[in-house]
Amino acid sequence: MIGVMFSELAYTRRGQGEPLVLIHGIGHRKEAWGPVMDQLADHYDVIAVDLAGFGESPGLPTGMPYSMDNACENLRLNFESWGVDRPHVAGNSLGGAIALELGHRDLARSVTGLSPAGFFTGRFDRFVALATLLLLKITSYLPEAIVGRLLGSAAGRKAIGISLFENADRFTAEEFLGDTRALRGGRAFFPVLKEGLHYSFTAPVDVPTTIAWGTKDKILLHRQSDRARRFLPRAHHVDLPNCGHVPMVDDPALIVRVIDVTTSEVRAEAA
Repeated sequence: MIGVMFSELAYTRRGQGEPLVLIHGIGHRKEAWGPVMDQLADHYDVIAVDLAGFGESPGLPTGMPYSMDNACENLRLNFESWGVDRPHVAGNSLGGAIALELGHRDLARSVTGLSPAGFFTGRFDRFVALATLLLLKITSYLPEAIVGRLLGSAAGRKAIGISLFENADRFTAEEFLGDTRALRGGRAFFPVLKEGLHYSFTAPVDVPTTIAWGTKDKILLHRQSDRARRFLPRAHHVDLPNCGHVPMVDDPALIVRVIDVTTSEVRAEAA
């Protein structure tokens, strides 16, 4: 059982093979990985998780900070509960930063970071992220009747999701409403945002690692990938053409390939 000082996380688990844990971004939920879940489950034991205080997961105990240390320790304990040892991990945004931290702590056998947080190049980058995320949070409080009308057309879905996706029109209205409810109800949003605005990743990662960045990312701007290259010179760095901040929606097949290439490096090293 998970220790009483930590949070048992909600998750969706499918497939067989080597374990692969998928970690969403701030304000999002495990369903963010829906576009790639079936393809990945053909080859992996896939676990898409709701981080503490997001989606269906309870928050951390009262008074416990939403720090990176606590996020990683909480995941480590959940790995034990799931019977998983050093899984492959893939994360987006906040989840990408956590994935890198897990790799640094030798809690993962490979890391795929999709537009990972922690590589701001200056105050402007932080301002863009803060302003966009706050706007998304504020709009999540709009009455659902209004949001529902906006989501009634592909054009409306694209307009609402433009800060996150290049192809938001691929979403159904119900999927959008589910994400909106998750964002509105995410109790960890503000404490995680406060921590994240001051967070930088500078540690080495000694497991096979890929950093992949959407060229059209409007939250964590693509130029931050240059900083990631400087701090993680041994990682593979790839661009995701015409992808926004949540590239699993914009190009699911490409994301599956990126993850596969990363995990295959572990198997090649073991051969």
